[in-house]
Amino acid sequence: MTSSSTEPRLRTVQCLGSAGLHRMAYWEWGDPANPRVLVCVHGLSRQGRDFDTLARDLASDYRVICPDVVGRGRSDRLADPMGYAIPNYVADMVTLLARLDVAQVDWVGTSMGGLIGLGLASLPGSAVRRLVLNDVGPTIQPAALQRIGGYLGQPAHWRSLDEAADALWAISQGFGLHTREQWLQLTRPQLVPDGDGFKPHYDPAIAVPFRAITPELAAAGEAMLWQSYDRVACPTLLLRGADSDLLSHDTALAMTQRGPRARLREFAGIGHAPMLVQPEQRAIVREFLLGP
Repeated sequence: MTSSSTEPRLRTVQCLGSAGLHRMAYWEWGDPANPRVLVCVHGLSRQGRDFDTLARDLASDYRVICPDVVGRGRSDRLADPMGYAIPNYVADMVTLLARLDVAQVDWVGTSMGGLIGLGLASLPGSAVRRLVLNDVGPTIQPAALQRIGGYLGQPAHWRSLDEAADALWAISQGFGLHTREQWLQLTRPQLVPDGDGFKPHYDPAIAVPFRAITPELAAAGEAMLWQSYDRVACPTLLLRGADSDLLSHDTALAMTQRGPRARLREFAGIGHAPMLVQPEQRAIVREFLLGP
């Protein structure tokens, strides 16, 4: 099967939350009739176009689906910011999979997207066939939460694409080296027009539940995530930036020894998180998804 276009198609699906219906946008690549589906889900303040390069790579093998998690990109914003939570995102993805009408999917999740995939893959009867967790696990380092909290939801206005790219690069160097054109391609979908310039393409209110996390809530969440991880039965690939401040090497090793016993691949010179743009990163994902 081959992709009919080098650009994705924008689709939407209605999802039900505690405050009513909301619309989730998703980007679809490849043959819409292909029964082999790959779902790629982004990090906390990102959006589905982060996966453009990987999706183009795999669109001849998969129908590739890249959602904008609610509150990000082209998806609706929630009236109640406390709805921005992993269990609710998992519920949205269950609705999305029903819309796709396929028996199985493979999953690539970066950071938050990995936690959503972990939650979905841990459910009895889950449709997830193979799971890629990109620089995330049940234990999240407090230093990373502090770093992310320093910029998440803060007011920002940039006069040009180049100014925005420079500002975003200043908080994103853990993504690893990219050419200027690669970084501009990752930056454009992150922006929405704002008067005479641009602002981040997400709801600043996603920071509200993030900042409500206490040490006690974090500890309870970690315990629940390990329980979920131990229930995952599908083959799992764990990617880690060798300099990641979010996923420690010790946590990554523990994930190779329990639950699905993930295969671990680390990338030198990269922190949180590999963006799956560079050829060697994409090759590892492709080999895992399409290999025996």
